[in-house]
Amino acid sequence: MLGVCGGIAAYKSAELVRLLKKRGIEVRVVMTESAKQFVTPLTFQALSGNPVHSRLLDADEENAMGHINLARWADAVVIAPATANMIAKLSCGLADDLLSTLSLAAECPIYLAPAMNQAMWRKAVTRENIARLQSHGVHLIGPEAGDQACGETGLGRMAEAETICAALTESTSDKPLLNKKVLISAGPTREALDPVRYISNRSSGKMGYAIANAAKKAGALVTLISGPVNLQPPGDIEIVNVESAEQMYDAIVPRAQDFDIYIGAAAVADYRPADVRAQKIKKQGEESVIKLQRNPDIVASVAALEHKPFVVGFAAETDDLENYAKNKMLSKNLDMIAANWVGGKQGGFDSDLNALKVFWRHGQKDLAMTDKRHLAEQLIRLIAARLNEKNTA
Repeated sequence: MLGVCGGIAAYKSAELVRLLKKRGIEVRVVMTESAKQFVTPLTFQALSGNPVHSRLLDADEENAMGHINLARWADAVVIAPATANMIAKLSCGLADDLLSTLSLAAECPIYLAPAMNQAMWRKAVTRENIARLQSHGVHLIGPEAGDQACGETGLGRMAEAETICAALTESTSDKPLLNKKVLISAGPTREALDPVRYISNRSSGKMGYAIANAAKKAGALVTLISGPVNLQPPGDIEIVNVESAEQMYDAIVPRAQDFDIYIGAAAVADYRPADVRAQKIKKQGEESVIKLQRNPDIVASVAALEHKPFVVGFAAETDDLENYAKNKMLSKNLDMIAANWVGGKQGGFDSDLNALKVFWRHGQKDLAMTDKRHLAEQLIRLIAARLNEKNTA
């Protein structure tokens, strides 16, 4: 069941119907009255091959209970575009039109593909509505960042039809990483100077934790090696907390060959202080010199194992991203590398958003700026596809 709300992104919903039908999926469409101002019901009727529904109280229905009939018919409900107004309705349990009523009556999975102005998406009340719906089991697809019809730029664009279709079809098919053992590292490391101070970086761990959740959702058996972060531990995932790069190395490398996939999303410090003082270092003079020594290279060590897993590295760069990422992938014998810009206005450390350029030996794919949860799901699907190709070869 496809619900279409009133927004300029409604034109993408027509393509979504076409793609779903192409995959042999039966589609019925429910439109709000405002949606008809953007795309005509005739368009969806022609593409779906079914009448379009929009009236809550329809005398033509056999038992005048159209919303119940539609809710029971559907294996899944997706609302695309899902406007801020419809999200607010569903969050509060309102049912004042056909789409909101059948959503309340539905016992099948519900998916939302939000579409709205970037300021509306960022508003606290919208975030609260989304969080409330997710806590009730509603699934989110997108939104994505980019240019908007209003002329502004930011997060709020509806996900592309191909992305929504992939999320829906994969949710009803075999999980792409079912029973695969996946080892993931996340967060920063802290390299002690003395009992008080340490050297670290700005990694929040959000991307690694999102990847762990996405891998679990894809059916994997996940172990997460986490540096110090301020994040809620993912449920039903084995988590090992570490602090330094050496501790992370010891937690990963000896066990890595027992896994099918290793994803090195942690921002591991390249160097550590050569001399860790037992007492707090006192302030002396205008300058102080700290001698550093190299930390072990975790991802390269995993890739060098005799029975290595499928190894995915990460590269955070401020310049020449593609060359640095490709060179890192080749020099360390990685199967895949996911690279992202840091230091810009959007994405990177601490942000809830990110974009990735993913490279493998004979290909690459750009994953557009979006929230890290959605981005992680796209990356996991890509890893699963590449792993399957490698195993088949």
